[in-house]
Amino acid sequence: MFEGQDILEFTDRFRDDLSCLSYLADIKWSEGYSCQKCGHEKHTIRKKNLARDCNRCHYIESPTANTLFHRVRFGIRKAFTIVFEMSATTKGISSQQIANRFSISPTTAWTFMHKVRNAMKSSETQLMEGEVHVDEFVYGGKERLKQGRSFDSKKKKIVVAVELNDNGKVKRTYFKKIEDYSAKSLVGIFEAHISKDADVLTDKWSGYKPISNEYNITQELSDFGSSMKQLHTIIHQVKSWMRSVYSWVHKEHIESYLAEFSFRINRSIYKQSIFHKLIERMVKAKPYSYQMIIVST
Repeated sequence: MFEGQDILEFTDRFRDDLSCLSYLADIKWSEGYSCQKCGHEKHTIRKKNLARDCNRCHYIESPTANTLFHRVRFGIRKAFTIVFEMSATTKGISSQQIANRFSISPTTAWTFMHKVRNAMKSSETQLMEGEVHVDEFVYGGKERLKQGRSFDSKKKKIVVAVELNDNGKVKRTYFKKIEDYSAKSLVGIFEAHISKDADVLTDKWSGYKPISNEYNITQELSDFGSSMKQLHTIIHQVKSWMRSVYSWVHKEHIESYLAEFSFRINRSIYKQSIFHKLIERMVKAKPYSYQMIIVST
């Protein structure tokens, strides 16, 4: 397992495509090999690309097959390095920067980075517990220095939940895009990420009242954000991050970018293993094509 964030150690470990394929193979077949076609377990390993050749039906499966590295056309070593950059670089990096640094097209960079973000999305199995703060914000367009919710249809509306640890610091954070501020829209982040045993704090917005029938919600006046300082710090950070790294974010893709932000925040105390965990997720995930990513605008 590769640990750490040292770029020289990384390049020494993954010095060529074969070393990267070996790493993928160890993860993919960590519990043993079974032929995808006939289920036979005996196989031969091809030296050139470490693919498994079934001894019964001779179906050949590469370490990248049926993973998010499937059909990567610019080299698996470049792909590994992009994953390392996206997991280890705290402030993130744009697809244009990746394209320039790795001599690939901007579209190719953008597509692969969305595949990585797809692996960064929460499994929604580890619900937030203890003290949780919830609020909404908007992103995009001109910011107005006024309190209250914006109903501007051009802005992207987002609800955020922050779980605090015993010291009142951010432990985890998740985001969800919403169409409006109704209870029907707001309840989505509760169902996906918040335990019904959690102690949830929101402001006095009426949209949270119906949700309090199922969740333990306390509503307090926002007092210009002072009642939920950690949450509003996260909102400020994610807005600043998106504005400084990305020139524009499509509304249908914004949750993917927010998942990237959450992934790094939520694993900030596990930085030594963040790259390995992300590679594991990419191996276990199903292929994600350009056609599945693009949005008609």
